[in-house]
Amino acid sequence: MTANVTDMTEPTTPAPVRLRGFATLNIWADDVAEAAGWYARVLGFPAYFTRRAPDDRLVYAEFRIGDRQAELGVIDRRYAPPWESREPGGAVMHWHVDDLPGSLDRLLAHGATAHRPITEHGEGFVTASVIDPFGNVLGVMYNRHYLDMLTDTVPPATAGSPAG
Repeated sequence: MTANVTDMTEPTTPAPVRLRGFATLNIWADDVAEAAGWYARVLGFPAYFTRRAPDDRLVYAEFRIGDRQAELGVIDRRYAPPWESREPGGAVMHWHVDDLPGSLDRLLAHGATAHRPITEHGEGFVTASVIDPFGNVLGVMYNRHYLDMLTDTVPPATAGSPAG
């Protein structure tokens, strides 16, 4: 097929993609039951949804977390695509916490390993990260913008609640 040289129209730009918000963060674990137990202890509440394999092995556990009830799903690593690294790294989701030093100390007390130290990135933006016992990077941060964006209809999360 030959190109029509008389058609010199500009190529059209595709419409933008409207990303409406964080929906689910999935992490991998060799032992989902152990990972779900660890996250339940760290968060102070159990997974609200689980899925088992035909052999009754837990292969998925999901938690709803924070002011917007974001989903954290723990998936059996056997379902990971072959290109998925087993090393900590890649994109890091940072969860807002009101007390970054205290939250970091509590994560370490639960058996997480230090990954990145507390680092200020400008006024009101401070990050840190740990590696959970299952090899996933867990980012925590104090984020002034996150707090500014919450509406009055979303009450602050309380410790020990599913929104905590």
